[in-house]
Amino acid sequence: MPNTRCETFAGLSTAVITPFKNGAVDYETLQQQVEYQIVAGVTAVVPAGTTGESPTLSFEEHEKVLHAVVEAAAGKVKVLAGSGANSTQEALRLTKFAQKVGADAALVVAPYYNKPAQEGFFQHYKLLAETVDIPICVYNIPGRCAKNIEPETIIRLAQFKNIGLVKEATGSMDQTSAIIAQTDLTVLSGDDSLTLPLMSLGARGVVSVVGNIIPQDMIELCKAFNVGNIERARELHYKTYAMCRDMLSLSTNPIPVKAAMKMLGRDTGDLRLPLTPLSEKEMEKLRETLKKYGLPVS
Repeated sequence: MPNTRCETFAGLSTAVITPFKNGAVDYETLQQQVEYQIVAGVTAVVPAGTTGESPTLSFEEHEKVLHAVVEAAAGKVKVLAGSGANSTQEALRLTKFAQKVGADAALVVAPYYNKPAQEGFFQHYKLLAETVDIPICVYNIPGRCAKNIEPETIIRLAQFKNIGLVKEATGSMDQTSAIIAQTDLTVLSGDDSLTLPLMSLGARGVVSVVGNIIPQDMIELCKAFNVGNIERARELHYKTYAMCRDMLSLSTNPIPVKAAMKMLGRDTGDLRLPLTPLSEKEMEKLRETLKKYGLPVS
């Protein structure tokens, strides 16, 4: 497989949750979550993304979360810091802060709600790329952001040397194919259940939700594919599939993964409104999935 930019981000990057306690961010538990990922052997941790409930964090909290995770990672794993916003100036502030505290790269979600034209997307990322030095990962998730960053726009953005990655969460094989065929960007799956299909097209790994629960299996899936053990990679794809789908289909991420972590004895604290807990029926479905997987549900 040809080399791509930011190749060192290949493999599993876990989008870590943000734990809360008495309404505030629980930084001690957050750092414990990072240590859990270090022990598991992940490539990177991703703080303050969707899974980290970033839309509910104040600017001060957001910056403190990034700083706390960089400290906890201590160079043992990479930090792909969530620094996107629907305001370009706010995204710029957060991305500059991520660089300042030592993040290895910045995960910048498409500016949501605004529904900019493709030129607006281009100018948004262009300004960031020309202002900061750390690699930028373009996070394309139209299901949350209301509009797709078209492949042609991402291909244009590849001209900037520090736009090195794409987190691809459109669910489109054609979109992924177009990007990989015409750029040397490192593409990471934004959907756990599509990790293997996208890697078959040339993606290099995944930014994962289930990595909070089963990091070893997701790491092994990526490694199996990379060494040509397709049978093992396929086996792990089907083993993890129900878990991956529950994390998205039972309710909005990160509601299910936080509930699962609590069931496994890793308390993550409360959700912040407007997110609300799973219903009893949804909890029972999740509990059954965890049991079938062989996890020690409490």
